Amino acid sequence: MAKVELKQPIVDEISAQVKDAASVVVVDARGLTVAEDTQLRKQLREAGVSYKVYKNTLMKRAFEGTDFAQLDDVLEGPSAIAVAKEDATAPARILSKFAKTASNLEIKAGVVEGTFYDAKGMAAVASVPSREELLSKLLGSLQSPITNFARVLNQIAEQGGAAEAPAAEAAPAEEAPAAEAPAEEPAEAPAE
Repeated sequence: MAKVELKQPIVDEISAQVKDAASVVVVDARGLTVAEDTQLRKQLREAGVSYKVYKNTLMKRAFEGTDFAQLDDVLEGPSAIAVAKEDATAPARILSKFAKTASNLEIKAGVVEGTFYDAKGMAAVASVPSREELLSKLLGSLQSPITNFARVLNQIAEQGGAAEAPAAEAAPAEEAPAAEAPAEEPAEAPAE
């Protein structure tokens, strides 16, 4: 078999992975211990992210004609890719968090939803919360005013008629000064 025939299935595998991918992050994982690499792969797998080391030439060939072709310039030296189909920020978040404890892991660059980000840009993408976190924050923000309003109504209900009695007494007291005010106005008008 020719070399091309042996490599084509690998190129097809990479192409299939990135076909519907929301993001692809390229990392240099040289120097990671086996334990660190195993732990990193486990975290990525739990988040639904595939992670694999491929030859740069095969990745370049697989990326041709896609948004991920922008990564060709960073595909030098040993490279691994983390591919996410669901949560676009998951690979950046997990890899960035893991890089804090494993100094040998270097994020080279990535493409998130069609936009190229260098290493600094990937750090910014890593700070974006997951979709679930954003939805829970939104839900909490929407529920907060409703919950506060329900508490106020509950307090009024617990006080019962006590809150209504002072309001009823205050109303006649306010009407009395209003009745005196019109009497004063006609008296002042003839004096002018």
